[in-house]
Amino acid sequence: MMREITNEELTELLILVQAQYGYDFTGYATSSIKRRVLRFLQLANVTLYDLKYHITNDPDFFIWFKQSLTVNVTEMFRDPHFYRKLREVVIPVLATYPVIKIWHAGCATGEEPFSMAILLHEAGLLDRARIYATDLNDANLQKAATGIIPLPAMKHYIANYQMTGGTADFADYYTARYDNAIIHNELRRNIIFSQHNLVTDYVFNEFQLICCRNVLIYFNRDLQNHVTDLFCRSMAPLGFLALGTKESLLFSEQRNKFEVVSLKDKIFRLKNDQAKC
Repeated sequence: MMREITNEELTELLILVQAQYGYDFTGYATSSIKRRVLRFLQLANVTLYDLKYHITNDPDFFIWFKQSLTVNVTEMFRDPHFYRKLREVVIPVLATYPVIKIWHAGCATGEEPFSMAILLHEAGLLDRARIYATDLNDANLQKAATGIIPLPAMKHYIANYQMTGGTADFADYYTARYDNAIIHNELRRNIIFSQHNLVTDYVFNEFQLICCRNVLIYFNRDLQNHVTDLFCRSMAPLGFLALGTKESLLFSEQRNKFEVVSLKDKIFRLKNDQAKC
């Protein structure tokens, strides 16, 4: 039976990671990251002492460990009612811009940026859109760039798509090959996959829409404020911010800078008097 680790031991481990590799996980929610460390200890069949030794001396081992700390749960058109709201409310506003810039922060293996590309394609907007899809985990980004999705998952994704109001033949958006589906290059060509660390990296563009869904729930309050401030400073005037269904701006220091577009779908819009955060 794997023993529990104390908060002090967890802090020592995270400080070691930060000192050795520059990745700061100290702002992650304690219960969440402790759970993932314990899961990794079981998976790697090592003790906490061994884990610290390998992190210090084996960069490849650290890559494995880092991948286990980042959240990779995602799917195409996750929460279909959210994407329906994008179709009905947000996309028509984006259509008024000559160049559309969207940021998917914490994009995991790319399913959400692919979903966005399909929405924009169906609205006739994809050619003038740039979708920036970022993640801390470079292994996620490498997989996302291939556009490959396990074929068995597509049945569920098709159902999600249809619930968003999509009426096209979803099979037209990918090619089935053996046990995988490959998202067509025409949908992927305007997606830029790049590594970005929400904890330490800075503003890199100005966006009309920022999607960061089901990421903030893994951060503590201070880090949530830091990240929402980063988003605020990355937004074009009257830009939209989309969070996950269990996330909110209610306790954020930036909450008064946004108005609610859809409370159910956690879509917010920068107020007119907040052109500069």
